[in-house]
Amino acid sequence: MSDFLEHIEQSIKSRQLFRGGEPILVAVSGGLDSMVLLTALHELSQKHDWKLAVAHLNHQLRGRSSDADERLVRRTAEKLGLRILTEHAEVRKFATGHRVSIEMAARKLRHDFLARTASRLGISTAALAHHADDQLELFFLRLIRGSGGEGLAGMKWRNPSPSNAQLELVRPLLDLPKSSLREFATRKKIVFREDASNKSLDFQRNCIRHQLLPLLRRTYQPALHRTVLRVMDIIGAEADFVTSAAKDWLEGIHQRSTVHAPRSTAFDRLPVAVQRRGLQLQLLALRINADHALVETLRLAPDRPVAVTVTNTKGNALAGQLISRKATGLLELQSMQPPRFKTDSLAVDVTSRPGQLLYDGVRINWCIVSRKWNRSPKCRSGCETFDAEKVGSPILLRHWQPGDRFQPIGMSDSVKLQDFFTNEKVPRSRRHELVVAANNKGELFWVEGLRISERFKLTKETKRGLQWRWQRL
Repeated sequence: MSDFLEHIEQSIKSRQLFRGGEPILVAVSGGLDSMVLLTALHELSQKHDWKLAVAHLNHQLRGRSSDADERLVRRTAEKLGLRILTEHAEVRKFATGHRVSIEMAARKLRHDFLARTASRLGISTAALAHHADDQLELFFLRLIRGSGGEGLAGMKWRNPSPSNAQLELVRPLLDLPKSSLREFATRKKIVFREDASNKSLDFQRNCIRHQLLPLLRRTYQPALHRTVLRVMDIIGAEADFVTSAAKDWLEGIHQRSTVHAPRSTAFDRLPVAVQRRGLQLQLLALRINADHALVETLRLAPDRPVAVTVTNTKGNALAGQLISRKATGLLELQSMQPPRFKTDSLAVDVTSRPGQLLYDGVRINWCIVSRKWNRSPKCRSGCETFDAEKVGSPILLRHWQPGDRFQPIGMSDSVKLQDFFTNEKVPRSRRHELVVAANNKGELFWVEGLRISERFKLTKETKRGLQWRWQRL
């Protein structure tokens, strides 16, 4: 037996990846990695009595090349005397319909196919060909995207399928570099097909593979492979500890209703890492994308509802949901009520005398300044100065109403306020809460927190300015 096969066998044994006589579904694309995996497991199966079956998904992304991949995998499986199951997937159509990238769509459809095929065959373990170079690329890919400890830890030797938790995904090659796989393929004369898209720099992973990693190895760390994998192992162990602590805390919170359950640590007294992971676990259980911004909003602002999108079991997005964190640390999901336009308003007489008022949570101070307003105290955040003659008096404070139009400073024409909110990425849940100000002709000259109106800005002809200070309490 070669050193390569001995290494794989030892990894499988030490990590208890497979049992003797176990049926295993091998995912094979036709590329170098998966063809090496299939060959290695087939040779080892004679000693361990594994019952192998082959699964191949034709993504139909490369036309005749995709069909040639399928033919190679089929011929190889038949030559080895293994059962093979194949399917065709419309990846581009799925990506367009679900508004995701080609890569995300392909990944989703692959996992669904593997789970479906394994269930059909009564198999609970699938072998994937991910190797150490994949781990290295994934680390930098997730680092660039700002992932936390769970993401930077990379892929695990074994984990449940995202499409079916009953199926376990196993990666026997995870600590082997691609160079070792290529040497084995050369020695064994394994036939495989190269995917031309792997060389395209249109994909971020390929840029990392062909540009970033060679630069880092050449200029900074020749042993990058070894050092990064060590860092991933350390991060993974620490992330597992935080996850375990968060799960223990959540279990304690849920058991507090029982008489003899011990008291759990208050959420605010937990380490920040445990707080974040506890919220992430709850969000994932609710099928909500647990991005950092959402987690931090929930962690720092109890009882503040946040609009979220929930994904159902079919992968379809369900909008109109609100999530909030109770003081206990548990999350509460509820349906969002359609926002209603507020009809209350307040007329204000803006004269030469300074004034102050409080309207729907916003404190406003105003005063009239002379033509030399630049000599008055400078405005900071929450302060604007308008042409007082164009604003006039009285003014009306109110909320957004259907049909409202606004001409933001710098724009030549007015736009619907609804479109302006969309362009400025103002959350739908907040739009109806913002205060606006209109002159006696009904023209909007101020929208809380956004740009002033072009029509009411200061010019060389301005004689008096309306200085406007506001603060949301």
